[in-house]
Amino acid sequence: MANIKTMENNLTLEENGKLKEAIALITVLIAGADGNIEKEELTWAKKIAGVREYGPPSKLHGFYQEVGLDYEEKVNGLIETLPTDVKERTEQISQKLSDLNPILAKMDNGLAHAFYKSFTTFAEHVAKATGGVLGFFSVSAEEKNLMSLPMLNVIELEEISEEE
Repeated sequence: MANIKTMENNLTLEENGKLKEAIALITVLIAGADGNIEKEELTWAKKIAGVREYGPPSKLHGFYQEVGLDYEEKVNGLIETLPTDVKERTEQISQKLSDLNPILAKMDNGLAHAFYKSFTTFAEHVAKATGGVLGFFSVSAEEKNLMSLPMLNVIELEEISEEE
């Protein structure tokens, strides 16, 4: 299984850094979409990232282990340095996340798809972190517009024919 270590042969250290920063960026993007970054959203996002770090082995298991090393510091740093204006912050984060498109395009389809699905499902989980029944499963209109991460190119998993 490929992980962040085996990807270093294909990606630069800067590209690897951008991939790892994506989880913190997605957290701030979605948690702040409605103009109010709530502690519950940040706590839930940290738990989700931790589950992915310690969960069952997957293509991205090693990636999430590396993300977990400084995840909280990255989130806090982004909150401190990004604009407080929602529109400006969303534009800056969207631009940074769109920088992932050429990086994902360099990967084999299976790994790129795994990253894309992981990023979008992570965004969905963060969006569902507050509101609704017992504080869960309610997504604001602003979060709903962003949780599919429209700045990323959709990566479908290509089927491999039996002849290959």
